Amino acid sequence: MTSLLNPSRPPVFCPGCSHERSLHVLDKAFQDLELRPEDVVIVSDIGCSGLFDVFFHTHAFHGLHGRALTYAAGIKMARPHLKVVVTMGDGGLGIGGAHLLAACRRNVDLTLLVLNNFNFGMTGGQFSCTTPPSARVGSGFLNELEHPMDVCRVAAAAGAPFVVRRSVFDPDLRQKLVEALEYPGFSIVDVWGGCPGRYMKKNPLPPKELEGLVEAAGRWDGVVQENAREEYRSAYALKMGNATPAPIPQGTEPSFEAALSEPFGVVLLGAAGERVISAGNLLAEAALRGGLHVTQKNDYNITVMRGPSITEVLLSPQPIVFPGIEDPAVIVALASDGVARRKDLFAAAEERTLVIRAADVDIPSCRARCLDVDFKAAGIGKKDRALASLVLIARTAGIFSVDQILQALRQTAPEKLHPAMEEVLHKAAALAETCRG
Repeated sequence: MTSLLNPSRPPVFCPGCSHERSLHVLDKAFQDLELRPEDVVIVSDIGCSGLFDVFFHTHAFHGLHGRALTYAAGIKMARPHLKVVVTMGDGGLGIGGAHLLAACRRNVDLTLLVLNNFNFGMTGGQFSCTTPPSARVGSGFLNELEHPMDVCRVAAAAGAPFVVRRSVFDPDLRQKLVEALEYPGFSIVDVWGGCPGRYMKKNPLPPKELEGLVEAAGRWDGVVQENAREEYRSAYALKMGNATPAPIPQGTEPSFEAALSEPFGVVLLGAAGERVISAGNLLAEAALRGGLHVTQKNDYNITVMRGPSITEVLLSPQPIVFPGIEDPAVIVALASDGVARRKDLFAAAEERTLVIRAADVDIPSCRARCLDVDFKAAGIGKKDRALASLVLIARTAGIFSVDQILQALRQTAPEKLHPAMEEVLHKAAALAETCRG
């Protein structure tokens, strides 16, 4: 087989850089496996290792520092027939350490080459996660304070099923790369080499000494028996079996024409557990079925059982450029938590603004028109207030009818919930007849 190196971009590294030797050994491994350029993806990290995707004439992806394994996993899951190879330095490995652990645990069929030269060579020779404490580097004494990471031991402890450590001068590195590329799961090859531009100026590292360091750290030869298991994508496919694929989302076709000539903003101010966001969803669905453009913006605490729950729904007959609601047409005050969070709305409200207020909720003094609603007297509990308020909005704004809200409900909500939700809407319709602004 012919070389997979890029004839229009011959490799250029610093004289004596171990990366160039790694590059040619990897190319020989590709040739041994008779791989074609279209069979291979080089996913490269930032740093000198990030040049590999340019120097190979294959598919390529170059991303953010430390994140190469995440892109590679996505590529392999989407295109399993491709041989996906990640090149990363010890700098990127440290920056993306959590991604290394995830790759080892997950066991997607990738091959990771760690081009380990014990420093951040491209940015000035600072210490990395693998720098020996005794080394002299461009970041002063900081490496003396940290214990260097043993890449292979960490990978094996995290679940990597195939782990290799060699120096860049080792005569069997080529064969080990072939084995790693052929292994049906995650494989990592920790290749130790020197950085003549930075690290080796203060820390000479001849080949024999480098080999000695590898022997002292311990050679790793491939399969880690206790981590051997089925490759992730294959196991996933087996688990899925004949499961029904998730349905493809369908567009919403208008079924009536809403009566709206200008943008109309609605803000529901409630509390956690009051189904405020769900009511906003239903309002948006009804508007879409009326041929309107819609945006919805939600605000709620991460403590989902306590605190404010707010939804802003903007309806417009024209395309919406900015989804914020600075001058709402309707403010629905359902709970003190939501009112407290958005007191600014009441301070800015004009006489044309309508406030629909639950009778047991206090609101700040404002110039807006106020419609007081006794939900409790109508038999509507706190969890159903937000849904019931949609009927009051429909009644006062006249954009669409209660029947059209019911239509949206039947087409979007789970069928088992229809009876209870429809009962709430009917109660709200009766309540609306008695309300006066």
